[in-house]
Amino acid sequence: MIILGVILLVVGFLTGISILWTIGIILAVIGIVLWIVGATGHAVGGRRHYW
Repeated sequence: MIILGVILLVVGFLTGISILWTIGIILAVIGIVLWIVGATGHAVGGRRHYW
């Protein structure tokens, strides 16, 4: 999810499409939050670890 967010950020920045930029930021932030929560040992979505 983080990688997809970064890809959308880059594509949105290069093409000037603001909706891709916004979706990329949202996906990257959600991915980072899930990664941090999973790394602290909390179950995320029924899984012990979120990669």
